[in-house]
Amino acid sequence: MAAPCKGETVVNDLIDFLNASPTAFHAVDEAKKRLKEAGFEQVSEREDWNLESGKKYFFTRNYSTIVAFAIGKKYVAGNGFHIVGAHTDSPCLKLKPVSKVAKGGYLEIGVQTYGSGLWHTWFDRDLTIAGRLMIKEGKDNSLSYLHRLVRIEEPIMRIPNLAIHLDRNADGFKVNTHSHLVPVLATTIKGELQKVASQDSLVSNGKELKETSNADTNKHHLILLQLLAAQACCEPDEICDFELQVCDAQASIIGGAMKEFIFSGRLDNLCMSFCSLKAFIDSTSSESCLDNETGVRMVALFDHEEVGSNSAQGAGSPAMLDALSRITDFFSPSDSKLLEKAIQRSFLVSADMAHALHPNYMDKHEENHQPKLHGGLVVKHNANQRYATNAVTSFIFREIAKRHNLPIQDFVVRNDMPCGSTIGPILASGTGIRTVDVGAPQLSMHSIREMCAVDDVRHSYEHFKAYYEEFSQLDAKITVDF
Repeated sequence: MAAPCKGETVVNDLIDFLNASPTAFHAVDEAKKRLKEAGFEQVSEREDWNLESGKKYFFTRNYSTIVAFAIGKKYVAGNGFHIVGAHTDSPCLKLKPVSKVAKGGYLEIGVQTYGSGLWHTWFDRDLTIAGRLMIKEGKDNSLSYLHRLVRIEEPIMRIPNLAIHLDRNADGFKVNTHSHLVPVLATTIKGELQKVASQDSLVSNGKELKETSNADTNKHHLILLQLLAAQACCEPDEICDFELQVCDAQASIIGGAMKEFIFSGRLDNLCMSFCSLKAFIDSTSSESCLDNETGVRMVALFDHEEVGSNSAQGAGSPAMLDALSRITDFFSPSDSKLLEKAIQRSFLVSADMAHALHPNYMDKHEENHQPKLHGGLVVKHNANQRYATNAVTSFIFREIAKRHNLPIQDFVVRNDMPCGSTIGPILASGTGIRTVDVGAPQLSMHSIREMCAVDDVRHSYEHFKAYYEEFSQLDAKITVDF
């Protein structure tokens, strides 16, 4: 059998990344693994950094944001940073601090909505749970607390639709996110749940569920705690707290009659996170890749974009600016003005998925700005600064596409429709870095199951990789006074 071409490898790699990343925590964990395999060294924001030209580093914040950077061998303090920024989070349902709900003979899970999801798409799906636990380990003087990722593979929940016979207006159904959007975990019929929960032999996904008497069953169903403990290889009463979300149990796949689509949850924005991360790693992997680099290449994947980015680990935080400052200061601790110069020599690609033209709702797009699947990355424009693109930043990104014969498209929202936004304006206004907003086109954005084109994954990866490798030389030819 012939070896897969490079484009096929990129797409298959994306599928693996998506399937390994049901939450932002898992996405960062997967990114961390890939960076370490590529020779990146982890540094801590709590400690001093010892950096070298030609070396590669990364750090995480809250385990849901990750920033990685590779320092060119010809870098000197005051030179620019060449960044691609994306986000790791997606609209979802997150478990409430007290998730225990019981009514009508059912055990349900209390959830809160995160972001602006198409919540009707969450009904009648096979659902499961993933996220992170805070676990206590040891006793007395040896007691410690640790963060542990958890994921229940098999579907354990469902949000059932109401039968049409009980609601003849179901075609116009409007979801009440408080009362309708509550996943069913189990039933309490004939006391079977209590019986099962006390059996030492109960097994889930090959792991034994153990009986416990100390777990906080006033806040969460015992069966849920047992399922989580089995996955985390701990006791239910060792779970101190958690951040968990509901996930679709269906795997991401390549589909369509011509195998031209990707069907998956969380494409917004794990697709751009993956393409930027892979392009960054591949642009820094060969021994000579940083030999002539005068700047610092960077990828920054933030949490909380879907809810405004205003958190300690969101794009509204100083996470990225702190990194720029620490790198610049390390190589020239005596000149406090070099960071200002570096920022004016830097460039940010804000990468977030774009709205592809929908064949059944073509009137939702402005006539001259209709991004298509297979059409390459979309440059996003908005006169009201919902996107940070301007003529100079757009030109730079287009020039890279032109040099590599890559397709590229434009998007402007209709004047009579509101425009979404990205991390681009937040980072541009917070740092002063030149920014272009781009994204691969997709359909079903914010659905539990989205779709994009295989070709656009390849285009995005190749475009980002060329940007990392060629920006320094291209920027040196631009004489615009910023």
